[in-house]
Amino acid sequence: MFRAAVRRCPLQYPAVAPRLALLPSVATDASRTSPWTRSIKSKGGAGAKTPVTPDFTVPVNVADIKIAKPQPRRPARRGAWEGLEGLEQRTKGSLVESTLAEMEEDPEFKLTAKRLMTVGAERMSLEERKQRRRALSHLGVPSFAEFVASHGVESDLTRVDPEIFQLNVGIHCNQACNHCHVESSPKRTETMSEEIATHCLSLLAASPATHTFDLTGGAPELQPQFRRLVSEARANGFTGDIIDRCNLTVLSEPGQEDLGDFLASHRTRVVASLPCYSAKNVNMQRGRGVFDKSIAGLRQLNSLGYGEPDSGLVLDLVYNPVGPHLAPEQGALEAKYKEELEENFGVVFNSLFTITNMPIKRFADFLHRRGELDAYMELLVRNFNPGAVKGLMCRNTVSVSHDGTVYDCDFNQQLLLGAATYSPEGGATEGALYSPEGLSVLDLSHLDELTPTPIVVDAHCFGCTAGMGSSCQGATA
Repeated sequence: MFRAAVRRCPLQYPAVAPRLALLPSVATDASRTSPWTRSIKSKGGAGAKTPVTPDFTVPVNVADIKIAKPQPRRPARRGAWEGLEGLEQRTKGSLVESTLAEMEEDPEFKLTAKRLMTVGAERMSLEERKQRRRALSHLGVPSFAEFVASHGVESDLTRVDPEIFQLNVGIHCNQACNHCHVESSPKRTETMSEEIATHCLSLLAASPATHTFDLTGGAPELQPQFRRLVSEARANGFTGDIIDRCNLTVLSEPGQEDLGDFLASHRTRVVASLPCYSAKNVNMQRGRGVFDKSIAGLRQLNSLGYGEPDSGLVLDLVYNPVGPHLAPEQGALEAKYKEELEENFGVVFNSLFTITNMPIKRFADFLHRRGELDAYMELLVRNFNPGAVKGLMCRNTVSVSHDGTVYDCDFNQQLLLGAATYSPEGGATEGALYSPEGLSVLDLSHLDELTPTPIVVDAHCFGCTAGMGSSCQGATA
């Protein structure tokens, strides 16, 4: 029997820590190789635990974490879980109309849209970078590259042969989530062309070190090239992971009735966003009715064998915090998710990835308007973990935008920080590519050409090295 309701979220999570007094000294060999906690002697006796970074203490009861809303308040969203009975009826139809209505109601969305129309995406990204750099200056913290070097791990911030080929196939989405670093919505129309998709398939075939073909968006499934990329990659003999970064609600969209079958028939690994096991928290962050449709999507995937042992159909979930704090420890939170989802909804899955909210785009706007950007940057810096640098996704990933521009990671992509834009002056590695205007995927004949090229970093990179690290594949340390 499934419980009829999920517990409410009564607690207010404390604000991010105040003033940065002293950066932690954790750049020892032991800290780089130790697990997330280590045994110490304390009043609690032998075996007590202490976090590897100061604020890596977030509890796994993430349904009890919520963030205070600034005034004016948005209209109340549907919160309480209504149960499995009637779920199919409640999840019929498109989410787009509801998303558009909420965008019109939300003053923050309206402000962002106005700025985007007035100054443009490039200038907005530049303003964001200036705000983050000012925050570091206020804290007396050097650039990310200098900070990494001061901890003695600069050798870990070098590229290896590309193992992951990630494509953003388009920005259009049926949702408009508060934390979205891509700023996707039903109003966005940018999508990958047939020419770019064709060349990406050629690059995948010509790059034997690449074992993962990672398709993201927006809602990638709603883009014209998505199914072609999946089916032709398999037809061309690619046997590695093909990832669909799925928002789950897309499975309920009109015209996507066969999506689950398509994914299963091509052995596509589904990495699905579910920022909480609580209806109230999910709907708060992602929109009205999203939790119902997410649970319906998970149950549909389970019915096809996804998440079941020995099925060969992998279903992973992604957690990102509801506010400006670090994620809990990944393994412990995964256990909590599995308990809650199976007991309440009969849902099973394989693994959980924790991803830090990056201080860019919508989340950066959210922090800036609340006057919390400096405090959040301070939190990330204070919890810098040298052991997370070696696992940074920019080291083994090639990220390509819908227009074919090449980036070191998905976050750099949204900030228009193109790969190979560092000047070769100052002793760059022999063979390093350099393109001050940005590199197009059409300039490459195989992905290994990027290996000698320096990685482009900036202040937002502290988000990937805080706590146990963060990447599109979860924790890195």
